[in-house]
Amino acid sequence: MTHGTDGIDSTTYGTFGNGGGRSGEPEPQYILKMFGEVVKTFRKRARLTQEQFAPLVGYSPETIASIEQGRRLPPPDFAERADSILDAFGVILAAAKHLTRRKGLASWFRQWAQLELTALSLYTYECRLIPGLLQTPAYARMLFTDQLPPLGEEQIEAQLTARLERQELLRNRPNTAFSFILEEHLFLRDLGGEEVTRELIDHILDLSELRNVDIQIMPLVRHHHAGLDGPMRLLETPEHQWLGYLEGQEHGQFVSEPKVISALQMRCASMRSQALSLDDSKSLMRRMRGAR
Repeated sequence: MTHGTDGIDSTTYGTFGNGGGRSGEPEPQYILKMFGEVVKTFRKRARLTQEQFAPLVGYSPETIASIEQGRRLPPPDFAERADSILDAFGVILAAAKHLTRRKGLASWFRQWAQLELTALSLYTYECRLIPGLLQTPAYARMLFTDQLPPLGEEQIEAQLTARLERQELLRNRPNTAFSFILEEHLFLRDLGGEEVTRELIDHILDLSELRNVDIQIMPLVRHHHAGLDGPMRLLETPEHQWLGYLEGQEHGQFVSEPKVISALQMRCASMRSQALSLDDSKSLMRRMRGAR
């Protein structure tokens, strides 16, 4: 079970399977290809050919081609040079972090995590627990502690570190629009106790003050609800393509089929109208916080 809606691996953190399986480290080439696509996108944005870009960054055109095609790891100083030369706003540097395997991040979530680094918009609806991007360390630790089969302390620390790293997106991507719809019962559950819940509400209220973060609460009682098929996420790429991600107990499903994306967008739009407004959501959270 993922326990956190951000692809934290629930197995031993040294082994990750495809689609939630328990085999060895999969798809190392895919991570390289994603990094290469990021570099290529910013190179083309700068209107540079591989031959023009190569001497600027200090490597041969063949090396640039290999990196962009995902056939080799970039040299240690490549990401910093490329980010500066291409004026990539730190995106290439951020993407390079994923080239070194981060303990705690499940293999089947990496594709989505990589896309988050350059997304224009990220929409999340959650009905099971507070999304990983909004969790406090105490709340996240409680999820990991309750996980079955039980995790060791090193596994818990690795997963907590991975989760906190992802949360930097909210502040490091001020031009990305983050929208969350959360069920009211997620707060009423009091997971971890009153103190943990009080801290969690305070944290989410603070995040709701960020200009790029919208948080709406779906009331406990609603006669109409478009999200009864379960949690979902939608993402808009820099090319304005919309993609989806659906998460289950042991795996995540990446969605790109236009027909399915259209249905998810309709549901998300409907839920945004069914949920409380931004101001009313803040008021409700303050009342729930005061009741503790």
